[in-house]
Amino acid sequence: MAATGSEKQGTKTYYVSTPIYYVNDAPHLGHAYTTVAGDVLTRWHRQRGEKVWYLTGTDEHGQKIMRTAEANNVTPQAWCDKLVEEAWKPLWEHLNIANDDFIRTTEKRHTDRVQEFVQDLYDKDEIYKGGYEGPYCVGCEEYKLPGDLIEAEDGTKLCPIHKKPVEILKEENYFFKLSAYGPKLLEFYEANPGFIQPESARNEVVNFVKQGLQDLSISRSTFDWGVPVPWDDKHVIYVWVDALLNYATAVGYGADEEKFASTFPANVHLVGKDILRFHAVIWPAMLLAQGLPVPGKVAANGWLMVGGEKMSKSNLTGIKPQDLTSHFGVDAYRWYFLRAIAFGADGSFSWEDFSARYTSELANDYGNLASRVAAMVGKYYAGALPGATAAGDAEQAVQDGLAKAVASADRLIGEELDFQAGILAIFDFVKQVNGYITTEEPWKVAKDTSEAGQARLATILYTAAEALRGVAVLLNPIMPETSQALWESLGAEPALGPLPTQQVQDAGTWGQLPAGATVTKGAVLFPRLEEKPTA
Repeated sequence: MAATGSEKQGTKTYYVSTPIYYVNDAPHLGHAYTTVAGDVLTRWHRQRGEKVWYLTGTDEHGQKIMRTAEANNVTPQAWCDKLVEEAWKPLWEHLNIANDDFIRTTEKRHTDRVQEFVQDLYDKDEIYKGGYEGPYCVGCEEYKLPGDLIEAEDGTKLCPIHKKPVEILKEENYFFKLSAYGPKLLEFYEANPGFIQPESARNEVVNFVKQGLQDLSISRSTFDWGVPVPWDDKHVIYVWVDALLNYATAVGYGADEEKFASTFPANVHLVGKDILRFHAVIWPAMLLAQGLPVPGKVAANGWLMVGGEKMSKSNLTGIKPQDLTSHFGVDAYRWYFLRAIAFGADGSFSWEDFSARYTSELANDYGNLASRVAAMVGKYYAGALPGATAAGDAEQAVQDGLAKAVASADRLIGEELDFQAGILAIFDFVKQVNGYITTEEPWKVAKDTSEAGQARLATILYTAAEALRGVAVLLNPIMPETSQALWESLGAEPALGPLPTQQVQDAGTWGQLPAGATVTKGAVLFPRLEEKPTA
């Protein structure tokens, strides 16, 4: 059995991918949700001091793209170029996505390697010629099993995902011997129970494979917008085979042996649950057939749904990410979806929920804490952070709370991809620090001008500032702009170095902020929200 990414993890780059997204339209909230999750995960591992590679990109071949381009009276390539440059790449830049590469399946570095991969499988007798007739969903770019379809009131058979009628296609195709890999895949799933997450997704895939796999049509002959089959130019390679191979071609497959060896396979493929089978069944089978290592993990997030809002339509394309970032800010946007929705489960967005969480957790709990601490250091010590000389049980509890938050968040976010629980662990600590200040009442202690009173005041404010230093490090992968602002407000930049170089696992080491650091009260981290747009 091929080695998994997790087995090689200690010696290789930590490699995370999003799906490559269809460019039949502009990106919506669901695309951004997965991409932000990958960005947070990879930023977290960078702040562990690891070498990281984060890949995203666009899927530009197939019948759906061809038909969309025709409907807009342009060539498929012109359509893809326009969408990528005017919609997809600008949005990722806007959302502070720090991807290391952006691959397009129309690039020569990809198409040449796809042909080589498929040719190799053909030469190994893993591919044969045959015919197929069955229901096909253009939206999924997939032949459907009759049992997968749902029925409309008039008896029309519909794709269960797109709720649109399927087309009955009959054509001569080339087939990959997928059916031969069912037992090997089941053996692999058994030996690697964490390969598919969440558990409900794993159970779905295992049950699907146990029912028996059919050989996979890996070519299409009724249109020409795709990568030509190298031994038969009357066919183009099935768009999903083409697309899945991006995870290999982007990191040097067939072109850069050293990079490929140190990066591939992915440690984590982030996917939507509707494309789980492609990544958890077809992709590992293709790799096993080629003698290549299988990914460490396929993590399927749920569907993001929008309901109850006047500005939204019945689907996600009715709300653009920019509609939200213009009101709440980019950092709050990055935080909200991972905080509000358990990764792997379906979740709903509502403007009211976002507003309530923003006000309660970001503005009141976190932002107000940072503002109060900076204001008190400015008022009582002219902005020079005092040292702590009178620490007691209350301060020890804060120290312990930070250490606990660091350990929990590092495990939950960095290993388990439980972004929601990891963020909650950090914000529970923020609440603890707020409680500490409320209990210790430094504004009252300041009135005690005795040596002991002033030592106590200095200790309280140092404790609060040092706690915020840890919070800034932990939240930097999630909210980089506001974390940087807090880092600078605490005077940590010259004293401790740039925030992105601070390792998350060391954030709980107490006493890193030096006495005398210049604390300034900057702009409010999370300003009061204006009235929400009405259109």
